[in-house]
Amino acid sequence: MSSAPAEAVGPAPEKPAAPAVPAAAAVKQPPAAERVYAHVKQGVLERRYEGGTLLTEGELAEAVGVSRTPVREALLKLEVEGLIKLYPKKGALVLPVSAQEIADVVETRQLVEEHAARKVVPAGPQLIARLEELLARQKEQAAAGDLAGAAVTDRCFHAEIVRSGGNEILSRLYDQLRDRQLRMGVAVMHAHPDRITKTLTEHEEILDALRSGDAEAVVGILHRHVSWFSNLARGEVR
Repeated sequence: MSSAPAEAVGPAPEKPAAPAVPAAAAVKQPPAAERVYAHVKQGVLERRYEGGTLLTEGELAEAVGVSRTPVREALLKLEVEGLIKLYPKKGALVLPVSAQEIADVVETRQLVEEHAARKVVPAGPQLIARLEELLARQKEQAAAGDLAGAAVTDRCFHAEIVRSGGNEILSRLYDQLRDRQLRMGVAVMHAHPDRITKTLTEHEEILDALRSGDAEAVVGILHRHVSWFSNLARGEVR
């Protein structure tokens, strides 16, 4: 008695391939209003949009590739932050840095930074190493003519000292000055390009005083270093 022929076994059917996801769709872009906000803010801080420049909704919408609705939303936020002034049916005026703003920022910086400097002495090796790293970076940026980058690093140098003071409330207060400091710093470096050399020298002096553990020397150098902005506000340049 013959057995039934075995059933032929063929290759398993292939599963349909998953549809390919376009590379552009894999990276989700921020909302349109956020893109406009970042574009304008960076332009103001880096002086691509200088004080007195009138920005129109149409120009910004075209530059970022969005409609006018998110542009209005972003401009309202920037007005609250004090960077622009909105004029209906005309556009947004980039506000120049005022002498009063400089004086207020300098006064706040002196109070916070000098207090923190007294607390960080004697400075630990971690703070010293971090400040040395930031100073080296700032020297490279200055040599390359990257004034915007040098201004950011300058701000980081001082913020590192404030954070090391250990007072979280003062650190948050200091961080709120970030945009104003960056804008002022870039404006100063463009107006007085020779100032970057003095800034680097004074940062070296701050580091030396921290290494030696001389709190009053650190405070004195910081006071002189930050006071230069007040001289600028009064029209005095040293």
